[in-house]
Amino acid sequence: MTSDELQSIISAGLVCEHIELTGDGRHWYATIVSAEFEGKRAIARHQRVYATLGKKMHTDEVHALSMKTYTPAEWAAQA
Repeated sequence: MTSDELQSIISAGLVCEHIELTGDGRHWYATIVSAEFEGKRAIARHQRVYATLGKKMHTDEVHALSMKTYTPAEWAAQA
């Protein structure tokens, strides 16, 4: 899987203001900014992203996904 494919899958299931992906095709590192993360703890945010991947995590198309998740306000504060 390419980073463009993974980004398309996540974006199709989650409205994102920003997605940044790096990885080797199996192990991925993501920075994801979405207003849908408002009021959610980190685990709920990660579960929301995993939900966009569906069975791709179970079939090993995406072996590992490490992520940092931010609301738009949190992301703006990073700059």
